[in-house]
Amino acid sequence: MTERPIAFFDSGVGGLPYYAWAAEQLPGERFVYLADTAGFPYGEKSVGEVEQIVISAAGRLIDAVHPKAVVVACNTASVVALESLRKTYNLPFIGVVPAVKPAAKLSKNRSIALFATARTVGDGYTDSLIREFAGDCSVARVADGELVRFVEQRIFSADPGERRAAVARATAAAAPTLARSRVDVVVLGCTHFVYLAKEIGEVFGDAVQVLDSREGVCRQLERVIGKPATSRGGTSEPQSVFYVTGFSGADNASEEKARYREFAARFGLAYGGVIGRALQPTTP
Repeated sequence: MTERPIAFFDSGVGGLPYYAWAAEQLPGERFVYLADTAGFPYGEKSVGEVEQIVISAAGRLIDAVHPKAVVVACNTASVVALESLRKTYNLPFIGVVPAVKPAAKLSKNRSIALFATARTVGDGYTDSLIREFAGDCSVARVADGELVRFVEQRIFSADPGERRAAVARATAAAAPTLARSRVDVVVLGCTHFVYLAKEIGEVFGDAVQVLDSREGVCRQLERVIGKPATSRGGTSEPQSVFYVTGFSGADNASEEKARYREFAARFGLAYGGVIGRALQPTTP
């Protein structure tokens, strides 16, 4: 079990901050990260489409790397397909769901904002989370797929002004409602939005707390795998690898490969290319 990796899975790069958090807490473990680039984005697809795509991509991941546990580092995939994954594969799955419970504990004004994809904010699982843990709170739901694309495609090339503008656009329509309801906790219910936590916090001001699920997910992962493994040592192989499931087409495949190589490098991961295929040599 120690030698088998812990796998992280997302529609794209949103789960990388969750991987980074876990890698810091579990330094002796080996990790594999899969960005389902062929299925991206999940948040605007139907429930049936998301479930089918997630089951298929997770199967490729499991067949390729034989993980001891899988973190579904995507709120949309978790709220839609987590139970199906557990029924389909005999493996521990840890989901990432909106941090509604801790938000309700923190909110003094009993007013919360949930920023996520359209599929997450409208899902019945999210409804049940709010009923169970935030029944006495006002919960404003804000869906934005364009912000997910912005993170996936431009987060490292955009300058600070462009980042702030992207967040301002995403929050503009809901701003009057959020102000009237005196929101004091914002839940990042899409893992991609963690990249913009600073900018989202600036929009709302110092009186508003911005929450994600990283700490809770890592605690659950530690419980599932038991005592953290000790360092492997003595090997020249990269311990942790970043894979994708495919690219959108020949016209922009080179650009996409370069972008995902950059994501892998920034998070200290070796780039493994398309999962299940040998990594092709690159030309200078």
